[in-house]
Amino acid sequence: MTDSVAASRQRVVGFADVVRIPLRRWRIVLTATAAVTLAVLAYLFFFPATYRATTVVVLRPVVTDPFTLPSSGADRAINMTAENGIALGNDVIDSTARILNRDPEAVRESLTTEVPTGGQVLRFQYAGDSERSAITGANTAAETYLRVREDIYKQQRAGLILSYDNTIKQVTGQRLAVQKALPNQKSSTDTASPRTQATLDQVSALNDQIAQLANARAKVSSADLSPGSITAAARSPIPSSHDAGLLYLLGAVLGGLLLGMVAAHAREALDRRVRSVDQAADLIGLPALGVVRAVGRHHDEAAAADARYVSLAVLKWIDRHPDRALVVLSGRNDEGRTTVTGNLAVALAEAGQDVTLAAPPESHEELKRVLFAAQKRTPPRPRTLSPSAPAGVNGSATAGRLGMGGTAATPAPGVTRIAGSGLRTADAPTQVQTTSADPEATLIMEAPVRQTPVVAAGPNTAGSGAADPDSRLLVVLIGGGVVRLCALGEEPDSGVVVIDAPPSDTDERGVRAAQTGVAVLVVARDRTRNGELTRLVDRLRSAGAQTVGFVLTGGRGA
Repeated sequence: MTDSVAASRQRVVGFADVVRIPLRRWRIVLTATAAVTLAVLAYLFFFPATYRATTVVVLRPVVTDPFTLPSSGADRAINMTAENGIALGNDVIDSTARILNRDPEAVRESLTTEVPTGGQVLRFQYAGDSERSAITGANTAAETYLRVREDIYKQQRAGLILSYDNTIKQVTGQRLAVQKALPNQKSSTDTASPRTQATLDQVSALNDQIAQLANARAKVSSADLSPGSITAAARSPIPSSHDAGLLYLLGAVLGGLLLGMVAAHAREALDRRVRSVDQAADLIGLPALGVVRAVGRHHDEAAAADARYVSLAVLKWIDRHPDRALVVLSGRNDEGRTTVTGNLAVALAEAGQDVTLAAPPESHEELKRVLFAAQKRTPPRPRTLSPSAPAGVNGSATAGRLGMGGTAATPAPGVTRIAGSGLRTADAPTQVQTTSADPEATLIMEAPVRQTPVVAAGPNTAGSGAADPDSRLLVVLIGGGVVRLCALGEEPDSGVVVIDAPPSDTDERGVRAAQTGVAVLVVARDRTRNGELTRLVDRLRSAGAQTVGFVLTGGRGA
């Protein structure tokens, strides 16, 4: 798989990531929750409460005889859509505004109506800034609607009665005209002529018509024009928008958490970082040397133990390629590189190696902390000196390298003399007595004429005995090995050399050192971006540097 394909491939988010991603990006979740909660608190404290009162009006059809059973469908004769339009019409709004002494537009915004499906009920809801204004507004709107609707019915009745009166007047005039055609006098014995009989029939029909019209007019006049009645007037107490404040806060917290989790997953999808060993191996194209857990308050020993397992893989490479520096590289300075380098040097020293640790000055304090903690954890073992010991194996040559390679004088029988500055310890500042095959043998450290000062130090001797600490060479005895801390660029050309290289994004010295040595990449889980790691690998390949593998650190804690 090529680097471009590996870098563009998106990792599948599993069920465990649904919980792990919000926990890792807890700042986003906390920020979203705090923002939503603060918004709800601002609404509760800075916005006045809104009181909402409701008045219920039951409508009924207008009938001429309210004491008789209505015909089929009379209870559904009211058009509720039209009634709702009248309730929110200008007549009701303007009358309510005059009574409440408010602006009509403000009343229109505060007044709403509800029409339940399949019923003849109107609910008037009025929102006010106080309980009294809300109750007054709802009741006034309902009463105004009933009055306006009754006025409409009265106008309709007046028009209908006027129509009946005109018709009755017209029929009465016709009857009077027909009556003029009748004879003035007639005897009781005379038989009416056919013409007279027809005139009499016409008059009788007109009388019947007038009676019917009068009867219909009477029914219209006696009709009850009340459009309905208020069955549930608004009264105290009424709900307000701040009554459920605690519920709003709970909803804000839950909603903020949900929104924060969505934002965390969105940020995770957009931020392509190394999440696992397999993903880093795909990007680098090399196997992992190990995983070093995050360094924290209680995890220093765990990180050191992980580094010891990494050193097992590195020792195989050191045996096959002696005298080549091991350069620990990372793209940035916050990926746990210095801690990994220090623990790796400590692990090699605990395995009996004579290690030179080179690092820039800004990393020395952290490396000293790692070395002194390792010295407490693994105290130096007594050195066994033998005149016939080969170079580099706890003999005179190893002791000579403690003094940076000066020329040693011929020792007397039973005494080994080593050129270099004196090895100073808290117990024997001028001489170190060690065991040997000869019980009388004594190791004596003598200072040469010109040499860089060396201090075999522990936590209690750091920085003592020199005016310029940067020019000193710190030597720490750990177990059966030695770690010498020096500045970057002052490391020897032979022996086991571990280099804590500066971040490659800002300094090229690490890549340059890897050209003659070998690089070990440090990748921080959940911190190293895919693009940054791919860029570092491309730089090493372009420079012709060899990479032996990578170490995955524990992420943000490293």
